Amino acid sequence: MSRTKLFFGAIIMVLLLFVLTASSFKPEHSKAIISDSNPVKTLAEKREIKLYNIRQKALKDALTDYFNKAITSGDIVGAGVSIVSGDSVILSDGYGKRSYNGSEMVDGETLFRLGSISKGFTGVLAANLEREGKLRLKDKVADYLPNFHFGNQQNTQKIEVAHLLSHTTGTPYHSYTDLVEAGYSMSIISEKFDKISPIAVPGAQYSYQNAMFSVSQEVMFKATGKDIQTLLTDKFFTPLGMNSVSMDHQTLINTENIALPHIRRGNSWRTILPRDNYYNAIAAGGINANSKDMAKWMRFLLGHNPEVMSKDAMAQVFKPFVELKGHRKYYQKWKGHLTSGYGLGWRIHTLKENENAPEETIWHHGGSVNNYRNEIALFPDSDLGICVLINGPSELVKTVIPDLRAIVKSIYEQEIKIATSI
Repeated sequence: MSRTKLFFGAIIMVLLLFVLTASSFKPEHSKAIISDSNPVKTLAEKREIKLYNIRQKALKDALTDYFNKAITSGDIVGAGVSIVSGDSVILSDGYGKRSYNGSEMVDGETLFRLGSISKGFTGVLAANLEREGKLRLKDKVADYLPNFHFGNQQNTQKIEVAHLLSHTTGTPYHSYTDLVEAGYSMSIISEKFDKISPIAVPGAQYSYQNAMFSVSQEVMFKATGKDIQTLLTDKFFTPLGMNSVSMDHQTLINTENIALPHIRRGNSWRTILPRDNYYNAIAAGGINANSKDMAKWMRFLLGHNPEVMSKDAMAQVFKPFVELKGHRKYYQKWKGHLTSGYGLGWRIHTLKENENAPEETIWHHGGSVNNYRNEIALFPDSDLGICVLINGPSELVKTVIPDLRAIVKSIYEQEIKIATSI
C-alpha cells in the first residue's frame, strides 16, 4: 500500500514539474506573434511613415531649389524659413549665408530682426490682456495716459486701444517715426501728439503708424504694471518654449548665430551691422527671433496651444477692423486677391484661386527694419503657416508667400496618388 502511495506521489511530482516548466517556457517567436497581431495597422503605419518621408524630401528639395535660385540670381543672401501644418512643424531651416563674405550658413536657429512682424505679437497680447480683464480694447487711451492728447479734447476722448492697434487713430502716415528711430522713449513720444492735427476721426481711416501703434505698450504698462518685454515673455515666449526670442540690441549682437543685415552695392552685397533702433518701440518693431521659434509662434496662432490661449480668445485680432483700399500693394496683386483689411497688428486678406475654388482667408504681415525683410502668413482654413526671414532687401518678398503656398499645396495634395504607389 505504501509503495502504491509512493508510486502515485512520484507521478504527481513529475506532472507538477512538467506543468511548471511548460508554463515558464516562451518560444522565441512569441513576441513576434504578439506584435504582429494587427498586421493591417502595422501596414498602415508603415505607409504613413513612408508617405511622410516622401513629402518631407520633396518639400526640402523644392525649397532648396527655390532659394538657391534666389541666391544665385543675387536676390537674397540668406533666409530662415519655417512652415507649420496642423500640429506639426514640417520645416524649420535656413538657406544661404549669414554674411555675404562669410562662410557660416543660415539654419533654423539663426537669429533675425522681425521688424513690423512684431505688431502681430502686440495685437495678440492685447487680446490676452482683455481675456484676463486687465484692459479692454474699447478702453480710452486717455484714461490710461492723462498726458496723451491728439486733436481737441473731444477727439482725444474718442481714441480707443483698438484704434492704436489698427492704425485708425486718424494720425498722418508714419507720424513721429523719426522720433522712434532717434531713440526717444515711448512715454515721451506719447505726450507729443498734441502738436499733430488729425486727418480723420478715430476709426474712420487707415494710416500706417509705428509711433502711435507703440503707444499701446504704454497703455499695457499702465494697465498691468509690467513692461511689454515682461508681458510677452511671461504670457507667450516662456510657455511656448520660444527660447531664442529677445527684445534688445545687446542680446542680438552678443548672439553668435545671427544673420547680419545687408545693403546692395551694385550687383553685389555689403554686410552692415545691426542697429539699435526700434527697441524703444518693441510693440511696433523690436522683436528678434529665429525660424524655429517662429514655427512655434505660428503653431500657437493656429490654435494648437489652447492651454496658453484659445483660438476664440484670439479671434478678434484677425477680424478686419478697417478696409485696406486700392490694388497697388504687393499683397493686393497676389493671384485671386479679393479684399484686404487690417485687424489688430495683422492684415487680413481673402483670395479665391479660381471660380470653382473656395474663398480663402490669410492672416499676414510684412516686416522691414535695419535692412532685414520678412514675411509671415497663416492660412487658417488650411491650418497652415509660413514665415520667411531675409537678411537684406529683396523683391522676392512680394511673391514668396504665394510661391511657398503653391509648393506646399502641390506636394501635400498628392496624398492619394503617393499612398497608392507605396
